[in-house]
Amino acid sequence: MRLSKSIWAAAAVCTVLAGPALAGVPEAQAERLGRDLTPLGGERAGNADGSIPAWDGGLAAVPAGIGYTGGHYPDPFADDAALLTIDKSNMGAHEAMLTPGQRAMLETYPGYKLNIYPSRRTCAQPEDIYAATRANAVSGRLAGEGDSLSGVLKGIPFAVPSNAYEIVWNHNLRYRGYKVRRTFVSAAPTREGSFTPVKVRDELVFDYSSPQVSSFEQLNNTSFRYLQETIAPARRAGQLLLVHEVVDPAKGDRRSWQYTVGQSATAPRVQRTSAIAYDTPQIYSDAMSTADSFDVFSGPLDRFDWTVRGREERYIAYNSYRLSSPSLTYGEIIKPGHIDQELVRYEKHRVWAVEAKLKANQRHIYQRRVAYFDEDGYNMAGGELYDARGGLWRVQEAHLIQYYDVPTCFNASDVVYDLAEGRYVIQNLKNEEDGIDFNASDISESTFLPEEMRRRIVRR
Repeated sequence: MRLSKSIWAAAAVCTVLAGPALAGVPEAQAERLGRDLTPLGGERAGNADGSIPAWDGGLAAVPAGIGYTGGHYPDPFADDAALLTIDKSNMGAHEAMLTPGQRAMLETYPGYKLNIYPSRRTCAQPEDIYAATRANAVSGRLAGEGDSLSGVLKGIPFAVPSNAYEIVWNHNLRYRGYKVRRTFVSAAPTREGSFTPVKVRDELVFDYSSPQVSSFEQLNNTSFRYLQETIAPARRAGQLLLVHEVVDPAKGDRRSWQYTVGQSATAPRVQRTSAIAYDTPQIYSDAMSTADSFDVFSGPLDRFDWTVRGREERYIAYNSYRLSSPSLTYGEIIKPGHIDQELVRYEKHRVWAVEAKLKANQRHIYQRRVAYFDEDGYNMAGGELYDARGGLWRVQEAHLIQYYDVPTCFNASDVVYDLAEGRYVIQNLKNEEDGIDFNASDISESTFLPEEMRRRIVRR
């Protein structure tokens, strides 16, 4: 049964999807989008005490007077004062709004804290994405065990979700622009806080969002194509990774190729690999994150059984523009044990809380994972990752901002805290780089071919 008028109420929704396809919602449900629901399916109204405001369209254009020139995004809310600060001494009074991961961080690190600011529902996307989302709500189909879908394009696939699989698909296929280029840094500091920044440049084409694609079948089962090149440190410079992500894993596996430095430039070996998936260590994470934790979560859902705990009000890192400021150096952000929490803005928002348990016939280093998806954009804002004994092992956090010129909302950076190691890895920092380019129209189709990788190697 689809969640209707009480869509945000906590409701445990268990779904067995084997069998006939689960059809889209009736027209009467789809008509709620843009009315009592936002165009992407969030609850338009605020909460009972007003601490979460009503959605009023979000931040859909560059705010006046902030001096935006591209690349980096000035903070529209720099004058906001924190409402309160939560640390270990007062966390008990705010326990209902804290995730288990946040409570674990507060208990583990004496200097860890959360500065809570006024909630601003800034998430907004283009009108054509809203229109596509409205169409998807009726035409979308989910089948198999949640890993097969059809009848969707460009917009959120399932804006009125009936199960956890649809919520996670909404995250995997959410709008993040079309042709995008960026240079960013990842770092995995020691317990003492020393680190070597790993700088990479990547280029992406989100085929699912392409203005040239007019049908699901035209995607040829490709949701995006991704090419990453390592720039620094010198010993890694020149490494290449190419990924073609599938829309429907039931119709084929993720396609990926790698080139590792040190091979012959006259006979470069661009190797096809199936290892960039599931629980293989994520590149440059020092084995503290997995391939399917890229973008906080990505890839197939098939190794876990997914259920919905319901909608919950939580403090999440939101509109955290200060953390992305080009006025900061990486050394000012990266500290022993955790990043500088003074730089992170937290707000109260409604999230979909989803739980995944490893299937009995599957293997993964995580026995259970819990994910929190922001209701306004289906971005995964955070999560907990549990080991084979059921103990809390790692804590995830995404730092969401609204890219108001596009417009779209997703994580500007994200971090995985390893409680066992007392360390963490942070990715997608762009403070000392040129920022992000959502208008990289010069990216060509040939960029995402293995032959292009070989050409780049030979040209060096």
